[in-house]
Amino acid sequence: MATVAQPRTYRTAAPPRAKAPGVRHIGPNWYATVMGTAIIANAGATLPVDVPGLRTACTVVWALSFVMLLTLLTARVLHWTHHRDRVREHLLDPAVAPFYGCLSMALLAVGGGTMIVGQDWIGQQAAVAVNAVLFTAGTATGLAAAVAIPYLMVVHHRVESASPVWLLPVVAPMVSAALGPLLVPHLPAGQWQQAMLLGCYALFGLSLLATLVMLPLVFGRLVTAGPLPLVLTPTLFLVLGPLGQSTTAVNKFADVAPGVLPASYAEGFTAFAVIYGVPVMGFALLWLALAGAMALRARRQGMGFAMTWWAFTFPVGTCVTGAEGLALHTGLDALRWLAVGLYVALVAAWAVAGAHTLRGLVSGELLAAPGAPRPVTARTT
Repeated sequence: MATVAQPRTYRTAAPPRAKAPGVRHIGPNWYATVMGTAIIANAGATLPVDVPGLRTACTVVWALSFVMLLTLLTARVLHWTHHRDRVREHLLDPAVAPFYGCLSMALLAVGGGTMIVGQDWIGQQAAVAVNAVLFTAGTATGLAAAVAIPYLMVVHHRVESASPVWLLPVVAPMVSAALGPLLVPHLPAGQWQQAMLLGCYALFGLSLLATLVMLPLVFGRLVTAGPLPLVLTPTLFLVLGPLGQSTTAVNKFADVAPGVLPASYAEGFTAFAVIYGVPVMGFALLWLALAGAMALRARRQGMGFAMTWWAFTFPVGTCVTGAEGLALHTGLDALRWLAVGLYVALVAAWAVAGAHTLRGLVSGELLAAPGAPRPVTARTT
């Protein structure tokens, strides 16, 4: 009797589950949420008007930004540890890689806030120590990004047109330049203070000249190729970052230069703060109007929420701090009220972006893979 052999079946092992799946799609652009929150505290605490309770509110917001930074750093460490394929994809993606500059600016913004308002709760000595650590880490990562990301853009990326996000890696050193002067009074007098101040001035020049190379490409792309895609339209506000931050920086130099540098140089910094800051602030307001008009156009055409909406926050905040510095050194009431008006717009933009982000986190939509179906949040029949 012949028997037919039955085919042997084998169980195949299920593919191992990816660890920390919730952080797989968290990219470096998420640091913009920290930057946009910290600037609320930093800009609000130095407004040239007396608003009861404002400083306390700013301190609460600074604490929130600190918690957000720690949470995001943890998530990004898990991302780098368990999802290295995505890390490589991000670095080789010309639309994502420039956002690595946001890590530096998040560290610097929270560190600056620690000195500006955080010392009310933790004391000056602890605030100086925390800021020194975050400033050092932020400046180091900012300089690394300012070199590495343009290198990747030249060697590995293939892009069809310029984008405002190209400014992110090169503007990070400008944030160091604007916040570094906070540490100058806490350094030993003489060489240490002078090296810190002039080092910040070098960072200012580094970032400014790199911006002057990039900015014409961005504007030229708009003129020759037309408006950006709807979802990217808010990135036009990123141009305000180097403008407002450089104006802030020159005013901070003027604040700390007396007693640190010879009198002739200190007077030069004070003059430069106004001579440079006023026309740059004028151009920033021109760009703000242009970017605002483009954003309204995009909204009318159906632009929905995306993480790019955080571009409405930090860059505008730098214009607030720039106007505050100019108001201090010129005494003009118009500049004081400009700072107040911009700050009101900043808080409104932060509230809207924050509410949408929180909603997206709760629903899981913002943590899903790009292009994945939107999570179902209601019953269907």
